Amino acid sequence: MIRGAVMEKLHLEATQYTPEISLDPNGVIAFTGKSYPENTFDFYQPVMEWLDQYFGNELPERTVVNMEIIYFNSSSSKLFFDMFDMMEEAGSEHALEVNWIYDPENESAREAGEDFIEDFDKLTINLIEKG
Repeated sequence: MIRGAVMEKLHLEATQYTPEISLDPNGVIAFTGKSYPENTFDFYQPVMEWLDQYFGNELPERTVVNMEIIYFNSSSSKLFFDMFDMMEEAGSEHALEVNWIYDPENESAREAGEDFIEDFDKLTINLIEKG
């Protein structure tokens, strides 16, 4: 990791098995869609590397993370847990907010958001019902 390096945006298009991911060094991070890649670790490796570099650099005033994941498997859940853990550490020194966006008819997505809130009490996670 190079401190002070200029960060590039990272954008991954959604597929049948993976979400659209948009990582913007100006402080907007978004995950939208389904997440059950064949090899979760391999798929998310560039995302986790980008986030590690992002949180290791000088950060913008505020970071907003929008998570609109319709469905995810257990290995994606573990990865999100690791990602939120990284964010919780960074959030202690930075204004960071996670919006967990869910469809009101998708009870399991709401419950997953509630579970993450319980697991990460130092991380601001907002449950947002999609209108």
